[in-house]
Amino acid sequence: MTLDKVLINETVYIKKVGGESDIKRRFLDLGFIPGETTKCLLISPFKGIKAYLINNNIIAIRDIDSKNIEVSYERN
Repeated sequence: MTLDKVLINETVYIKKVGGESDIKRRFLDLGFIPGETTKCLLISPFKGIKAYLINNNIIAIRDIDSKNIEVSYERN
């Protein structure tokens, strides 16, 4: 499953970060590293943007970009 499918207050493990090199590098720099956990905190009222807690930081990401992050409910 991808990060854009995560519902509010759900915690997931990051499995893989994909996408073009620029966006992939940006996600890795923000802390979206395989093995880390992230939690969906907020969903924009206009949809399309969600805020995630990762490494004690809150990061807002567009759903179109978060489709590049593969996640799982279980640590593998």
